Amino acid sequence: MFTTTGSRGLYKAPLSKCLLLVTTALPVLLVLGLPQYQKLFVYSLQAVRQHKQVWRLICGRLICLDVKDAFCSALLVYNFRVFERRFGSRKFASFLFGVWVLSGLLDFLLAEVLHFLFELRVDVLPAGLLGPVFALFVPFFCSVPGVQVTQLLGCISITNKSLVYLVGLQLLTSSTYMWVVALSGLASGVVYYGEALGVQRLLRVPGWAARGGALLLEPVLEGAEPRAEAPLGMGATLDIQRQQRMDMLDQQLLLSQLAQFRRNAAPPEPPQAGGLLGWNRIFPGLRPRTPNPPHMQVPPQQPHQPRPADTPVVEEQVARLMEMGFSRIDAQEALRASNNDINMATNFLLQH
Repeated sequence: MFTTTGSRGLYKAPLSKCLLLVTTALPVLLVLGLPQYQKLFVYSLQAVRQHKQVWRLICGRLICLDVKDAFCSALLVYNFRVFERRFGSRKFASFLFGVWVLSGLLDFLLAEVLHFLFELRVDVLPAGLLGPVFALFVPFFCSVPGVQVTQLLGCISITNKSLVYLVGLQLLTSSTYMWVVALSGLASGVVYYGEALGVQRLLRVPGWAARGGALLLEPVLEGAEPRAEAPLGMGATLDIQRQQRMDMLDQQLLLSQLAQFRRNAAPPEPPQAGGLLGWNRIFPGLRPRTPNPPHMQVPPQQPHQPRPADTPVVEEQVARLMEMGFSRIDAQEALRASNNDINMATNFLLQH
């Protein structure tokens, strides 16, 4: 599920960690410890209409009262933590605040439209931070590339994003009127992410609030930098250990190639024996997998491999990486080093 966003946990994502605490700890506390206060967090549109309890538009959209909704929301928030690293905490908080406000207005408006056109009266909606969670599917769909992993029954393509969509579908079908919240969340995500109507300028976190949150929350919520895991010895079988070894060599080769690109502003000197290109003669590419061990000797008559700097890049893939917020130079270097494997290039750029 998390192959599109890397495996660095919640490092450099303090706001995502705070959201995980809100979406998991508070629902459990209310359901198990303080059930008498659950009525204060019911998202009742009827109470807003008839009793003018406008505060329910705030309290009713903070804490999930259904444990399974809280669990699915936590999974999705953890998966979408990549956008905090990419946007920065302030811009990510502005996105969440903007879509939270917009989705609240759209919830009320959509309920009134359903009552006026179809005589369908929506009195109570699912509670919790569901609007922003569904809104995050918009940048996920637009900016995270999908890479096919396998095929099901020979015709259904399974990508690295499929399980995320399945969790979203599970959340969508968890209650009767969840589709109202999902529709307003997606619509608000399209409006805010598409910079329509100038909402990004109107609904954003002020600088003083961002600085105050950084001073108060980052020392508590900022995670430690993850240490490199042991690459070998973790697999239960020889095949898994061999695959882990090849993954480690792929990552080392990618790092060394990108480091050489950035060190050499001028065209590189002819490689010496045993240098980077010498390793390329042993490992012809990053992605191919062969059953032979990586230390096999290469026959002297093997043709010379092209230089990584001369490897052509696909402009469409460069454009996709630039849409994700990376510079053109970084995108080209990552694609050259990964032999135009956009999934590996994306993972490297997100993590480094």
